[in-house]
Amino acid sequence: MSLGLPTPPINNPVYLKHRQWMLRALELAETAGSSDEVPVGAVVVGANNQVVAEAANRRQRDHDPTAHAEILALQAAGKALKTWYLNSCTLYVTLEPCAMCTGAILQARLGLLVYGADDLKAGAVQSVLNLPDSACSNHRLPVLAGILETTCRQQLQQWFRRHRQLPSELIE
Repeated sequence: MSLGLPTPPINNPVYLKHRQWMLRALELAETAGSSDEVPVGAVVVGANNQVVAEAANRRQRDHDPTAHAEILALQAAGKALKTWYLNSCTLYVTLEPCAMCTGAILQARLGLLVYGADDLKAGAVQSVLNLPDSACSNHRLPVLAGILETTCRQQLQQWFRRHRQLPSELIE
């Protein structure tokens, strides 16, 4: 089951910490977007408030439908910590995870999921599906949504706007 957490006030040190890591995830997302990937970035932070792993979408580059930022970051974190059990870690991601990524997050027994923008088409944490609260979940996942939500959403919208424009010679 997920534990929807209230967003801390903007001047609260907890909010400032979440904001710091979401800004890093946004930087990673920008890098992905510059490489023709959907701009999603993810950062795994350990109990000591240090980066354990980070990643950006690489589906196009790797020719791999599973190369979502969350999956890549979880894999790297597991290798770095030498365990798949990430209960002391927080995952920061710019977009609400899809069903595949949410499943991996639940399997990792993640300590906290923090994400920016809801995904109204494929979000599987609360927007379209709620996998953490479904019968298939055996992990209570604390979730904090909406950290830098507007910035995360705008980054995605701007990227999609640019990539949906066809050159005039392709329009008939």
